[in-house]
Amino acid sequence: MDAEIVKIGLVQTSCSANVENNLEKALKGIRQAALQGANIICLQELFASLYFCESESYEHFSLSEPIPGPTTSVIQKLAAELHVVIIASLFEKVDAGIHFNTAVVIDADGTYLGRYRKNHIPDDPGFFEKFYFVPGDEGYKVFNTRFGTIGVLVCWDQWYPEAARITSLMGARILFYPTAIGWSSSQAEPVNREQFEAWKTMQRSHAIANGVHVVAVNRTGREKDIVFWGGSFIANPFGTVLYEAPHDKETVHVVDIEPGLSDFYRTHWPFMRDRRIETYSPLLKRYLKP
Repeated sequence: MDAEIVKIGLVQTSCSANVENNLEKALKGIRQAALQGANIICLQELFASLYFCESESYEHFSLSEPIPGPTTSVIQKLAAELHVVIIASLFEKVDAGIHFNTAVVIDADGTYLGRYRKNHIPDDPGFFEKFYFVPGDEGYKVFNTRFGTIGVLVCWDQWYPEAARITSLMGARILFYPTAIGWSSSQAEPVNREQFEAWKTMQRSHAIANGVHVVAVNRTGREKDIVFWGGSFIANPFGTVLYEAPHDKETVHVVDIEPGLSDFYRTHWPFMRDRRIETYSPLLKRYLKP
């Protein structure tokens, strides 16, 4: 059952080439969030390394690991110690040539609840993820944690209303999006602003359409030609932004949310009731000719 108030912790950091330092920084951020009372703590996408997808290089596959594996084990121990739920994004290795962009969910007693493998994989200048990751093969997931039922999607999934809808229909009351997104270092400020606002607006729309809280946790700092724009935020089930982190600073912040507000908004704005599911079969087509 969802708690009346759940405290959500966001850990927004910059990363370096030193994996051990990145992990220690993340663990320190989790401890800081727990000291602030957090119940559920979310890390950014691929928090343990630089965003290696800026280029295509075989050497980066050495950063991958099995799940469950060494990093999962460390996070499980910390979750049990602090009595917090932790969402952590990892570079999963299944076998040579088979890797996933995967988020794991650890319950507040250290139990490994499972993983979500990122379904939507981008391939854009500076974001060459198709070189590294197989699209998710286990569908969408919800996780029944000590502090309520949550859904986890990852970064590029943010732009797809279908992913948010399906995960919400499965019972999630909070959607978490570990993220690594930023601006090209050569872009003009108006373009930067437009992109950031589109990113935020899209996720706020998921909150409104599905009557759920949305939590997006991004990284910050410059890595090669990308300036990660930070801006981690939490929106309530009608899209109101409850907190937004700065663009250019590492941040650990905790926000109180009320998962029960989903019932209120879904009752007063019954988008779920009025869905015409019998008309949606065209969505199964790649393209519809006029």
